[in-house]
Formats: sequence, structure tokens, C-alpha cells
Amino acid sequence: MNVDNSAPPRPATEAKSLRRAFGAFATGVTVVTTGGDVPHAMTANSFTSVSLDPPLLLVCVDRGALMHQYLSASRFFGVSVLASHQEAEAMHFADRHRTLGAAQFERVDWYPGRLTGVPLLGGTLASFECEMWRAYDGGDHTIFIGEVLNLHQPTDREALLVFKAKIRQLSPDWSEVPA
Repeated sequence: MNVDNSAPPRPATEAKSLRRAFGAFATGVTVVTTGGDVPHAMTANSFTSVSLDPPLLLVCVDRGALMHQYLSASRFFGVSVLASHQEAEAMHFADRHRTLGAAQFERVDWYPGRLTGVPLLGGTLASFECEMWRAYDGGDHTIFIGEVLNLHQPTDREALLVFKAKIRQLSPDWSEVPA
């Protein structure tokens, strides 16, 4: 085994080092949404499946983010998994200076979820309508778990990814993992 011990260890509590190390794990890019009178959206890569029975997924949201307030007060939320051509949408919903409320959806292709009415983005790899199932303390984040009520998987496109704090796309020569 070849271990590189040339770099000095960094304390796990050093936020910049920890963020950089976490960024070494490529993740998909999603847009999390809430509906109602004042809909809201946020780009997130802290998303994962949790369970097939019951069907559960989770998103982790910083306690200081505006989305935290919206999710905490919402019964329903949506998650749209972005395709490789949707970098503009990812950047739009990551912009803290964008117009909020319903106006933030004017520049993107979206539709109301069939069961919950939450905004879901068009042209995505998959979209999920969820009912809030549980919320757990996750340090400076809250782990919101949603029960999937409805899913829409309209296309078979490549994914938009985040790796080392940059938007990336899959290489066209990737190999499939056996099922």
C-alpha cells in the first residue's frame, strides 16, 4: 500500500480544509423548492436517497439559509435533479441576490407538481414531490427527510455535477456499474 504522508494533517475543525475535502466527492446538483403563497427555491448538492420502503429522500440545509425557514414551515417540498444542460438554472437558484418569491421562477422552465403544486423544473433528470417526514439536527444544518409522493423522470440525459466546488459534466466515455 502506498500512502502519501508528505502533506501535514489538517484539523477536521478547520472549515476551509473540511469543505475542500468534502468537495473531493462528486455529487449531483438539485434545486429544492417549496410552494404556497411565497414559493422559494435553492440549489443544493446535499441530497440523497434514504429508503425504498417507505420511499424517502433527504436534503441538508444550512440553518442560516432562507430555504431553512421555508422548509421548516412547509408540509411539502420538491427536488429537481438537474441535467448537464442546466448549469444556468443551478447558478440562478444559487444566487443570493436574485429576486425572491414567484418572480425567481420567471427565468426558468418549471411546472407545478401534480400532487402538491410545488414548483418543479422542466428538462431535469428526475423530479420528486415530497411530504415532510422528519427533520433532524445536523450541526449547522438540518437534515430534512421527505416521503416521495410522486416522481417524474422525463429524460435520459447526463447529470450536472459538482466536484471540487466547480460545476462539471460526466465524460461521454463513462462505464456502467452492473445492476
